[in-house]
Amino acid sequence: MAGLATALASASALALALALALALAGASAAVVAAEGRAGPTEAIDKAVAAGSSGFGLPPLDAAPPPLVELGKVLFFERGLSANATLSCAMCHLPEQGFTANELRTSVGMEGVSLRRNAPSLYNVGYQRALFRDGRAATLEEQALMPLIDPDEMANRDLDEVIRKASALAGLPARFTTAFGDPAVTPARIATALAAYQRTLVAGDSPFDRWHFGDDDQAMSAEARRGYEVFQAQGCAACHRLDAAAALFTDHGFHNIGTAWRTEHHRRQEVTVELIPGVMARLTPGEIARFGVPDRPDLGRHEVTGEARDLRAFMTPTLRNVALTAPYMHDGSFDTLDQVLDYYMAGGSVDDPAQDPRIRPFALEAADRAALLAFLRSLTSTAIPRLATR
Repeated sequence: MAGLATALASASALALALALALALAGASAAVVAAEGRAGPTEAIDKAVAAGSSGFGLPPLDAAPPPLVELGKVLFFERGLSANATLSCAMCHLPEQGFTANELRTSVGMEGVSLRRNAPSLYNVGYQRALFRDGRAATLEEQALMPLIDPDEMANRDLDEVIRKASALAGLPARFTTAFGDPAVTPARIATALAAYQRTLVAGDSPFDRWHFGDDDQAMSAEARRGYEVFQAQGCAACHRLDAAAALFTDHGFHNIGTAWRTEHHRRQEVTVELIPGVMARLTPGEIARFGVPDRPDLGRHEVTGEARDLRAFMTPTLRNVALTAPYMHDGSFDTLDQVLDYYMAGGSVDDPAQDPRIRPFALEAADRAALLAFLRSLTSTAIPRLATR
């Protein structure tokens, strides 16, 4: 047994520990627990029946049902990927808030770990730019990019996507129903996918009923106090509300220090357990010998090249935030408690490019609990319908 332990602790055993090491270093997907999953109730059923899922949100134009249905089919269709294993819904799972609760970052073609966390698609139709770095201006533009990304659905080009879609049983007939003829084109695929995603409207939360509906019974006193804390601490500067509706985002890009924090963690040594009782200490250099090092994530800067955009990422909406863990662009926080701890500590104070508005602050225990209660009050009563639509 001693010989086995010695062998496992040797340099050759580092390969066995690679997956664990990368996960602990934050360089690959990690399992996390979803937070605050709500189940159907009589009140939710009534809200669904009333069709009030958009209450508290600006109106969106409705697409024709055949176009939406085509988009839904495409969204769940694995046959559009290079090896028929991946679909849009495998990174944006309806039953997990249209994100992936178990993974810090998405898993792409042949198991590659992608750089960024999959954002929730709830209310994505209101976004003014898409992807964490805003590199797509519209949902239609965004929809085609994962299809030909070599690490995602990995098709060689859009012509290959068209060939695959045209060969799928029943799909040309759906294009005929939606567009009047069976021609499958990139523009039509993008239009259909965008139409489906724009139906994922999830408002009508307890907060909406209280704030916009003047229903004093809709939200707890603790959550109402949390809204006061939210305003007092300046959270609404980036997670904005308007007079008649609330998207809880400024549609801007900000460096809140998380990319700096992740890079710092990647430069640290990691201890892994090879088998029970047998530990190995890995340096970043040793880890790099067994895999392709992750390149730093520069956020919006990778799109614009502007210094002001260094490590800046899009402000996410806070709607349904209790359902869409893990958090941040890299999924580096598992719970809302961890997110709050990070902000209360002032973010990554060593990051020279961090937004200066992020500064340490303190909260009494009751106010902290109230703020978290407010965030959970932003969960839509329409979620069950959207998850099965």
